Amino acid sequence: MTPPHPPTTTRGGDAAARIRDLVSFEGKHRILHLTWFAFFLSFVVWFNFAPFANTIAEQLSLTEAQKKTIGLCNVALTVPARVFIGMALDRWGPRRVFSAILLFAVVPNTVFAFATTFEALVFSRLALSVVGAGFVVGIRMVSEWFPPREVGTAEGVYGGWGNFGSAAAAFSLPVLAGVLGGADGWRWAIFTTGVVAAGYGLVYLRSVTDTPDGVAYARPRRQGALEVTSRRSVWALAALTVPLNAILGVIAWRIWREDVISDGAFVATLIGVAALLAFQEWTVLRVNRPALRDEYPPEDRYPVRNVAVLCVAYFATFGSELAVVTMLPGFFADTWGLGQAVAGAAASGFAFMNLAARPAGGLLSDILGSRKRTLSTLLVGLVVGYGLMSTLGSGWPWVAAIAVCMSCSFFVQSGEGAVYAIVPLVKKRVSGQVAGMAGAMGNVGAICFLTLNIMVSERVFFLCIAAAALVAVVCSRFLVEPENSFGAELLTDEASAVPEPVIDLVEPAHAPALVD
Repeated sequence: MTPPHPPTTTRGGDAAARIRDLVSFEGKHRILHLTWFAFFLSFVVWFNFAPFANTIAEQLSLTEAQKKTIGLCNVALTVPARVFIGMALDRWGPRRVFSAILLFAVVPNTVFAFATTFEALVFSRLALSVVGAGFVVGIRMVSEWFPPREVGTAEGVYGGWGNFGSAAAAFSLPVLAGVLGGADGWRWAIFTTGVVAAGYGLVYLRSVTDTPDGVAYARPRRQGALEVTSRRSVWALAALTVPLNAILGVIAWRIWREDVISDGAFVATLIGVAALLAFQEWTVLRVNRPALRDEYPPEDRYPVRNVAVLCVAYFATFGSELAVVTMLPGFFADTWGLGQAVAGAAASGFAFMNLAARPAGGLLSDILGSRKRTLSTLLVGLVVGYGLMSTLGSGWPWVAAIAVCMSCSFFVQSGEGAVYAIVPLVKKRVSGQVAGMAGAMGNVGAICFLTLNIMVSERVFFLCIAAAALVAVVCSRFLVEPENSFGAELLTDEASAVPEPVIDLVEPAHAPALVD
């Protein structure tokens, strides 16, 4: 069924009104701002290692292989954590889960800040990689407060402004370490990020509610894996589970390749990954026995291919962003002979585009009348952008190269915004898990592209990303436009909605009613 489109005559004015409304701190916009800042702080904590990587390596006498291992540990558990956190927030609600993540962060962050051994650094960064999964929580929170016709813009703001926490950590933490002074300035700067995050976790717990007044929070009927609604969808979900586990083997391989773990430890890790995959596949089949028996009525079904398409699209968009942001400073330094500071500044534009490009992608998805066509168009821009980047070399003026990178990054990050303009609309009661799977696939893409980058030239690297984006374009043709994509009322799932529990550890402050 074709969803109702907003009148074409009001789209421009509607877009301008939405941009003006972003300065509001009332009703749903209050929830949006409180939530993107929670995401922002989680990313500051998650990325607080990178600005001090060389300092830490020097002070603790780490080898280059050990330094790279810590970097890998920082993302190792983010992939499975995004899936499991998606399940948790569908069950317990985003308010509790986001607060718990921020409060949890202070413990491993403190251990990392005052670690004196390589082993302590590794285990604390593994635990901190869970904090990087906090992104998916706010996706559901924002979708609970904004109607479908506005959810793209709201999710874009949440993702773009919150994601800026990684860049904020890069330029603010070294300054804070300098102010704190001494050889241990980096330790106190890192420690401070955890304390601030935990403090805000308590603030968030008391300041928001999961839904506006009078709206019940929809929960999945079955727990343990994504609930799907047809027999074919069960097998599709089982296939999607494979790369989310296999990537852990790739991380283990990279650590083993750096001679940080022994052959026996590597083999044991692969056996553990295989066991985890087998367990998750069994859980998929167990949880979805009703779907295997085709027990869901037609009106309660949803196309799981939408989940698969969004996963592929986020693999190409967010996956390439993380990979390119990591390698771009070295690329500028090696290709044009720029100093480290200048090369870093030149490359930073790619990440800074998040502030505007991701909200723009969500806004375009809201106002152009077809979320499917908007995503496909932005993915085509991704193909062209990375195709142009593959031609960059010393023959280009470096200023022109920056312009190409900035143009490409617009399509990368607006594509991310377009993906998460659709995610909350796939199926209300499992939207947290859908967000978790798509987000996890973005991290899978980053690890795959970064692994590829150590094997091939920069030109081939960019061409491979362009090829992945082309695959995403083709897959986007199979996306089913979600029903009621542009509705003016909040989405509900009456079949599974249940009231909020009466008993809670902390009574939240009464959140304002939904106000336009």
